Amino acid sequence: MTSSSSNSGGFFIDKKPELPKRDNRRRNIKAILLFLIGAVYGFITMLTLFLHIRGGFGLSFFAIYATGLIAGVGIFLLNRSYSDADRSRKILTEVLEKSAEARAITDPEGHTIYSNTRFTKLVEGLGEASLQSFTRLFEHSKKIEKTLEDLQNKASPAGSASTEIQTKLRGKAAWYQVTCQFIIGWPGYVHWRFDDITHRYQMEAAIREEREKLRDFTDNAPVGFFSVDEDGKFQFANDTLLRLFGADAKTLIGKTRLHDFLVNPPKDGKPYDCFEDGGYHQHGEALMKGAGGRVFKAAITHSITKDEEGKVISRSVVYDLTTEQKMQQALRESEDRFERLFEEAPVGICMLTATGNISDANATLAAMMKLPVGAINGKHLLSFVHKEDQYKAEEWLKQLGRGDRTSAYIEVAIKGSIEIITQLYARKFRSGDNFVLHFIDLTEQKKLEKQFTQSQKMQAVGQLAGGIAHDFNNLLTAMIGFCDLLLLRHKPGDPSFADIMQIKQNANRAANLVRQLLAFSRQQTLQPRVLDLAEVLSELSHLIRRLIGANIELRLQHSTDISLIKADQGQMEQVLINLVVNARDAMPGGGRLMVRTQNLVNPQGLKLSNDEILPPGEWATIEVEDTGTGIPPDIMTRIFEPFFSTKEVGAGTGLGLATVHGIVHQTGGFISVNSTVGKGTVFSIYLPRYNELPGQKKIEVVEEKQITSDLTGSARILLVEDEDAVRTFSARALSNKGYQVMDAPGGVSALKILEEKKFTPEILITDVMMPEMDGTTLAKTVKEKYPAIKIIFISGYAEDRFKEHLGSDVYFLPKPFTLKQLATKVKEVMEQ
Repeated sequence: MTSSSSNSGGFFIDKKPELPKRDNRRRNIKAILLFLIGAVYGFITMLTLFLHIRGGFGLSFFAIYATGLIAGVGIFLLNRSYSDADRSRKILTEVLEKSAEARAITDPEGHTIYSNTRFTKLVEGLGEASLQSFTRLFEHSKKIEKTLEDLQNKASPAGSASTEIQTKLRGKAAWYQVTCQFIIGWPGYVHWRFDDITHRYQMEAAIREEREKLRDFTDNAPVGFFSVDEDGKFQFANDTLLRLFGADAKTLIGKTRLHDFLVNPPKDGKPYDCFEDGGYHQHGEALMKGAGGRVFKAAITHSITKDEEGKVISRSVVYDLTTEQKMQQALRESEDRFERLFEEAPVGICMLTATGNISDANATLAAMMKLPVGAINGKHLLSFVHKEDQYKAEEWLKQLGRGDRTSAYIEVAIKGSIEIITQLYARKFRSGDNFVLHFIDLTEQKKLEKQFTQSQKMQAVGQLAGGIAHDFNNLLTAMIGFCDLLLLRHKPGDPSFADIMQIKQNANRAANLVRQLLAFSRQQTLQPRVLDLAEVLSELSHLIRRLIGANIELRLQHSTDISLIKADQGQMEQVLINLVVNARDAMPGGGRLMVRTQNLVNPQGLKLSNDEILPPGEWATIEVEDTGTGIPPDIMTRIFEPFFSTKEVGAGTGLGLATVHGIVHQTGGFISVNSTVGKGTVFSIYLPRYNELPGQKKIEVVEEKQITSDLTGSARILLVEDEDAVRTFSARALSNKGYQVMDAPGGVSALKILEEKKFTPEILITDVMMPEMDGTTLAKTVKEKYPAIKIIFISGYAEDRFKEHLGSDVYFLPKPFTLKQLATKVKEVMEQ
């Protein structure tokens, strides 16, 4: 069906329609009948007049009466007909208005010629009451219009058709059932009915939701539900049971029997029984099997009933006990793990009650305290805490008990058979007022921290001592050097000779002290060579006897195959002398002094008295043992500190043992001490054994010789030294020996002299530590320009600090040096 030419909006016309054509025809018929009645009435009237004129009064009267009667009857009958039609129309309109559904009627052109009040309210605000306005209820109105058109076309042959359409009204979903019915006897006229079926949809959705919930509950329940008939065939099984059996519903329902899944089905039981005894209510545990031969233990509740027809049907529940068994196993394993963690934990653990008593302690805590577990359990915690830490521990636990924010741990000293420092952690259980405490033994850590602090202090003092020694070496070099220059003019017998010698001797004593400082700080220049300890001790024994005096017995004990060592002989002699002097001072009333040498093979490492570890290897040992007063434990850790001394003021410098410690460690060795108050002390020195490799040359020290040869020369020397006194002395000393000397106060000025080509040196003598440019940088720069030049470094620091810069034609002379040592070093360098 298509709309008329006046329909510009689509299938239905959205405007006020004209009266229906059938009403026009009825009005036309009524007009024609009235015209015919009037015509008859007029004809009879004319006939009456004619008869009256002819003189027939009676006949005229009859004609008039008949005419009126016919007209009255006709008009009566016509009015009655129209009155019945209007009455029927009013009844129909009343029925449609009182209808609970929205209704409308359209004519063949699609005009909405009638709509009841419910339809008008339905499309209120969307235009006039028409089907076109109804389509505007929907988001896709054109699509709905097409749906209605298709519905009308579908209804044409059958007389009626219906469809359901969804929309949203005031933000809520709504459904309508639209019924299209052609009106019989009125071709093209359509009665439209709009039923609000939203409630029906909502009910259906609620039912579906409840069914889904029920299905979800049964299918995802933690237990399996099933039902079997009297033959034992499954009639129902939820998804949980299907998963347990490893089956699907198609192969299970109506095809598979209950006993197929029982490992031990009842022999005398019925097909629907789970257990031998049977009965209407069966309950117990049984082994069941699933796909792939999986066997599991299950708890089964099996109820047997009969339906209305008397057929057997079961209502059954299966609970897989595998998970429960796993949980029990996991619980046992958890308890085992807790026991292992508690008993085998590397930290001390105890359970603390609300009253502060220890309810349970592990073996680690007992071992830390050197007590049996039984001696700890049941005792109050504070009874094991050091008195000074009891208040701190008690307040800390109270704060934790109240839930106050506090530190994560505290450090407390606890005592059992021994006293230890611990780091204490505590955690309150969520339920109850009990605590779990963890103790970490910090005793060793505190010792290491103390050692580290001591090491840092020693390092700082060493750096300070090294710096002081460097500055003193510069001063002493100038003092000794100028004394040598004065002695050239003041020979023995001169009144000033003794004074100058006194100055030089005291300067040498100061230089000795500086060497001790350098030895302590491990910055002394060593001149190592291969030594036989037995020979060194034999040569030194006469001096040792004079040092200890007659009231002390000296014993020397050497191993027959004592190993060779590589060390500075002078420094080793200094070590022995310092230890011997200390031993002598510890035996004021006399005693016995034993010096032993022996070999030691250390395969796994050895812990020494000061907690140092002697690495595995082969060692040569020197032991100096006395029978003196011993060293008290409280000062044992300080004996190697510089300037620490128990002697009277003025009786020592406090550098003796510090020097020993520095020399031994700089040589690559270790030192250990064991002492018992009232019995004596043993100092043990461990030096690495020297193993000469094939083709390796022994490193011999170049000892100062009595030079009788001529120390003069004529070489050109560039002398660079930032200390004016040292530079002046050195320049004069070398000039007196005939050398051509050009001096500079620093590296920059020395390079400037070379750039101006005023001087082409054969030897460069330079200090190492200088401002602006150090000696090693200067030497590299000069070496690039003059490859053949020979370089002598002079410094108050140890040679080890810059030995990587030493190579061919590079030599070293330590400060302080004498005039003779300087001239000798230059002569030796020139002759090489």
